Amino acid sequence: MKENRLYNFSAGPAVLPVSVLETIRDQMLCLPGCGASILEISHRSKQFIAIQEQTKQRLIRLLKIPQTHEVLFLQGGARLQFSMVAMNLLRGSKSPAQYVVTGTWGKYAVGEAKKEGPVEVLYDGADHGYSKLPKPQELRISADAAYLHMTSNETIQGIQFQSDWQVPCPLVIDSSSDFLYRPLDIAKYGIVYACAQKNAGPAGVTVVIIRKDLLDRSGENLPGYLSYRNHAQEDSMWNTPPTFGIYVMGLVAQWLEESVGGLDAMHRRNQDKAQLLYDAMDRHPGMYQGHARLEDRSLMNATFKLPTEELETAFLAEAKKLNLDSLKGHRSVGGIRASIYNAMPIEGVKLLVQLMDLFATKHA
Repeated sequence: MKENRLYNFSAGPAVLPVSVLETIRDQMLCLPGCGASILEISHRSKQFIAIQEQTKQRLIRLLKIPQTHEVLFLQGGARLQFSMVAMNLLRGSKSPAQYVVTGTWGKYAVGEAKKEGPVEVLYDGADHGYSKLPKPQELRISADAAYLHMTSNETIQGIQFQSDWQVPCPLVIDSSSDFLYRPLDIAKYGIVYACAQKNAGPAGVTVVIIRKDLLDRSGENLPGYLSYRNHAQEDSMWNTPPTFGIYVMGLVAQWLEESVGGLDAMHRRNQDKAQLLYDAMDRHPGMYQGHARLEDRSLMNATFKLPTEELETAFLAEAKKLNLDSLKGHRSVGGIRASIYNAMPIEGVKLLVQLMDLFATKHA
């Protein structure tokens, strides 16, 4: 019996394009030209080397990555990058790393960095519940800093930087939950890192885009796996890479290129979806209280609360009847969270908006 697919609003692992899932299904038993599954072939085989290179080239085209930067496929998610960034760029540095803390994930990143060297927190939005973002001109960003670290999108609080900063030191950005949602000016970044399971593929593969001159800052005393330079020298094969995740990421990148039409088109889709959702919230301010300041609202994760927990429970129950899944907010903040990543079809957002309007009218 074939089950109907839900509209999956999970914050991650998250929705994937149906066409990508269909390709995975069709190729799972036997990858074309291989005689075996992607789960079985050697990472050193010519077939997989071609898959990895094709995935890399698709990312280079989508993001217009300049030759000054290297693309790495690693493991360990953003959590490991919190440590790796500091181990490679801060350990042994006389200058502090500067951090902009705009939510839960930025706070975690600071905690790991402090284990490796001096850290200066330029901004911490905890006092206002991480509901708004700073502007670069409000901060004392030092040209001598080891680097400046930011989180582009905070999934729990639902706030997002939506432009590229120009700073005088290496800019490091955790783009885990909005990677590939819009074009980036990669030349402005020292490092862009992202785990795949929000917007770019399945859990298990992490992309690191690093400016090549920063590879020289990887110390010789680092554990081998934790050196960016090692991974760059071995073309992401210092150890066995996450082959399946890289394969799926390549399919997602192909979908973005060939079906969506690139990142400008994807950005417009994301803006349209978010506008529908936030308009519904704003039509019923007595029912849906958004967490983020209006200008800082995320295009990926819309977070809001209803007047009582009883109403939130009732809302989630009604959503479930409509196959609107995984809308419960993060356990640390509660409320409702609708994650509308790249692959969420606009039909799912329209159905959620329809529910929001009907529910608000019913319980006015």
